[in-house]
Amino acid sequence: MEDRGGYGQFCPVSMAAEIFCTRWTALVIRELLSGPARFNDIRRGVPRMSPALLSKRLKGLEQAGIIEAERGGGGSIVAYKLSPAGEELRPIVMELGSWGQRWVESELSLRNLDPSLLMWDMRRRLNPDPLPKRRCTIQFLYPELPAAKQRWWLVVDEGDVDLCGFDPGFEVNLFVRSSLRIMTAIWMGLSAVRHELDAGHLELEGDPVISRAMQQWLGLSPFAGEPRRVQ
Repeated sequence: MEDRGGYGQFCPVSMAAEIFCTRWTALVIRELLSGPARFNDIRRGVPRMSPALLSKRLKGLEQAGIIEAERGGGGSIVAYKLSPAGEELRPIVMELGSWGQRWVESELSLRNLDPSLLMWDMRRRLNPDPLPKRRCTIQFLYPELPAAKQRWWLVVDEGDVDLCGFDPGFEVNLFVRSSLRIMTAIWMGLSAVRHELDAGHLELEGDPVISRAMQQWLGLSPFAGEPRRVQ
């Protein structure tokens, strides 16, 4: 996929690594495991990747036959999706994540905190089934962060989940206050809602039905159930 920097070996491991192991590539493929995605949606899953580099990676992956571009009128790209070859990478990406959950030290994982990525992941994984059958607005506050990154809203309406970085103007049904580190640990399965409530690290205020069901509707990382081999 790259014009230079290849391994120069005929081994299939070498040739596959030249595609898959390029910086950010595995994460771009991870974003497409959930289905077709627009450019800006992919960006929200890799917020520290520059738009120019993302465009380059997507073009390279399309040329390599890993992804396909869905084009609209005039040939403009509407969304990207995995090709059959890309779909075959699914178990590899998932097993890589499972390995990281089992063997990467939790303290090391929790150094890489990013509120926009956490909230985007929470939005994608949220399970609306335990919530009341009406619009529910859940506000999160991370008081230790700069003002522009402190407040986030998840709006769940008829099964659809929207993420807002600004006040959407709806009544807040549940207010969640914690540090970003604590919420990240809960989402990764390194801790639990009840444990952090009892420890005083998590505060919930609002609808008791939504509050009691938080562990269920939160929807955790797909790797949260992996047994830890290191702490």
